[in-house]
Amino acid sequence: MRYPSIEEIIAQDRAALRACPDFPDCAGCLKEVCVTVASVADFPSEYGRFRIVAFLNNKDEKDHIAVVKGDIDDGEDLLVRVHSACLTGDALGSMRCDCGPQLRHALARIEAEGRGVVVYHQEEGRGIGLVNKLRAYALQDRGYDTYDANIALGFKADERDYLVPAAMLKKLGVKSVRLMTNNPEKVEAMEKAGLRVSERVQHELPGHDHDRAYLATKRERFGHFLELVGGGRG
Repeated sequence: MRYPSIEEIIAQDRAALRACPDFPDCAGCLKEVCVTVASVADFPSEYGRFRIVAFLNNKDEKDHIAVVKGDIDDGEDLLVRVHSACLTGDALGSMRCDCGPQLRHALARIEAEGRGVVVYHQEEGRGIGLVNKLRAYALQDRGYDTYDANIALGFKADERDYLVPAAMLKKLGVKSVRLMTNNPEKVEAMEKAGLRVSERVQHELPGHDHDRAYLATKRERFGHFLELVGGGRG
């Protein structure tokens, strides 16, 4: 993968980069998704030392990133987590979901392995956005589960697709992945987008009193592979 130079970063026109860079005539383009690397930087964190890669794309107005560890040039059998953004869980420590622990565990696991990628996919609330997710929270407080709350607000239970993260991984040179997920639909979507999933790596963490119903809904309504082993903590 070619990294943009300092001069190119300074001169970037983000609007132009969001348009398809390889096919200026979008009407005649055969690609559904084009992604462009906007920046690559060193990224030391409490979980290890990584590179952070910023992407722009022609499909949505969202800024997705990848956190990359080690030498991934061969592109084969890389440990990968495609993580949907969750401000409440990832940044604010919400215990209503398992998102924050899943993100931190993925980074720590990739650091221990020595190479891999976390794609941070800006699809808050299974693709309905932050404010709508908080509207769904209010419905959940009144007895809805996460599946029915999204439906009641006029959305599909899960609005996400994985074309952009798959394109990002391919741009990084990834050919096959050991995908950290409990979600069979994510495996199917990544393979449909042209990435071979050589292994599904179970990514379940212990539940607790605040997320037990949420995890049960994931298993019973969304078909996730979960054993629901909990520590019982409040």
